[in-house]
Formats: sequence, structure tokens, C-alpha cells
Amino acid sequence: MLGSALHSFAKSFAPCAKVIVSSIAFPAAWNQVRVLLLDIEGTTTPIDFVYKTLFPYAARNVERFLRDEFQCQRNLVEELQKQNQADRAAGLAPRPWPADTSASSEAQLQSCVAYVRWLMERDSKCTPLKTLQGKIWQRGFESGELHGEVYADVPRAFDRWRRQGREIAIYSSGSVQAQKLLFSTTSSEDLTPWISGFFDTEVGAKTEAESYTKIAAAMNGLTGEFLFLSDAEKEVRAARSAGRFAALCDRGLPRSPAPTPKSDDAVTTFDEVFPD
Repeated sequence: MLGSALHSFAKSFAPCAKVIVSSIAFPAAWNQVRVLLLDIEGTTTPIDFVYKTLFPYAARNVERFLRDEFQCQRNLVEELQKQNQADRAAGLAPRPWPADTSASSEAQLQSCVAYVRWLMERDSKCTPLKTLQGKIWQRGFESGELHGEVYADVPRAFDRWRRQGREIAIYSSGSVQAQKLLFSTTSSEDLTPWISGFFDTEVGAKTEAESYTKIAAAMNGLTGEFLFLSDAEKEVRAARSAGRFAALCDRGLPRSPAPTPKSDDAVTTFDEVFPD
């Protein structure tokens, strides 16, 4: 079961035009593409927005959020504690979090906060952290402190692809909740009506081929009919190894924290992907 990782998916598609990306004509098989599966960070959304706005906001507000919600979020706290134990077993030396249930609520809270900050410092992609960040960001989006940000070519690409009869889905390490908040609060418009599916790490890590197989199965078992765009070479390779179409999205901007080599067939703007 993919649970909340999948948000509805359309079952019918219109004929598609020839695929041209970065002025390079791809094999005729690309004409089968009916779905654009998109990464967020560095692909639909500037990296600076993620690292200079979203992540700092979560870091500043994590203690206040957990203090307010510690008892209501017991299941999430337990998942974080299990992750802490897994990290310790893996020799990663996370901040200590005593399992002693007799410890005071304040001691448990501070242990949780310290561990979460340790995860943030490592830019961890673990599901409990991403879920927590999504909940913190929800407060920010709902209060108006945060607004989603996308590249200027994203809204017009979404409109064009849907007019062509293609579907759009999102696959990000950020939680499905966070994805929806980001795309629903952009300065241009609410983009969520254009998006048929949202996937997060509940389906698996983005660097694992099996994750893309699960997504394809969730999308009515389509075989080779989606194109994955990401700024991460490892993710592109994982999708390809699962037998899916994939291309690197290179916006030509500095990457954080670990740059990857530029691909010869990199997409530099969505304007080049399935143009009219």
C-alpha cells in the first residue's frame, strides 16, 4: 500500500507530440511518455528557496512546534526515536536520546529536539524528519509566513503538458503534505489542480530503482510511459535502471551540498520539454 504517497491518477491520455529536450531529438520510444514525474529541489523549485527559506524555518521553529505538539505527535516522536536507534546501530553517532521512559517530559523533549537538529545538519532524507518538517512548514504556510516558489517556466509547462494530454506527478523526499503546501501557495497560482499524483519516501528512497517500479505500478501499471526529471544524477540513474525514461534537470545554478557532473542531455528549462 502506498497510502498517502499517491494522490489520484488519471486513466486516459491523449496522443502526444514528438519529444525534444535541450534541442536533442530523443528516440521514438519517448513518444510513449504520458506522465512527467518531477523532482522538486533544483527542478521545479530553486535550491535557494529550500536551503535558505524552508530548512531554516523548520530549524528555527522545531523546538516550539515539538513543545506545543509533543503529546499529540507521540507516534511521530516514536518514529524519530526508532530512527535514532537505527542511526546508532549504523555507527553514525547521533545525539544521545535515552530510552529511559522514567526521564522527565522536558528531558525527552530536549533529546528529541537535539536529535532532529542533528538530522537537519546532515540533510537527512529519513521519513520521520521529512514528516516533521512538513508539519512545521504547514504552520508557516497557513500563517502566511511561507509561500511556495517555483521557476517561472513551471506554470506554463504544466499548462502545456496538460493541454497535450499528459499527466504530471511529483516525487520528492519532502512529505506529500509539504509538496501540496508548496505548489498550492505559489505567487502565480495554486498549481495543485494540474498535478495528478504526489509521492514521497513512503515508496522508497529516490536513489533506489525499486521506488520507480512502485510508482509505475501505482500509476496504473504503466511501463516506460513516464519521464522522470531531477537535478540529481543518482536519481536519474536509478530511474533508468528501473527501465524508466529519465533526464537530468540542470538549471545552471550552484548545487548544494554535493554537485554532480553535468549530463550531455541535461534539460535546462521546462520550455524545452514537449514544446508545442
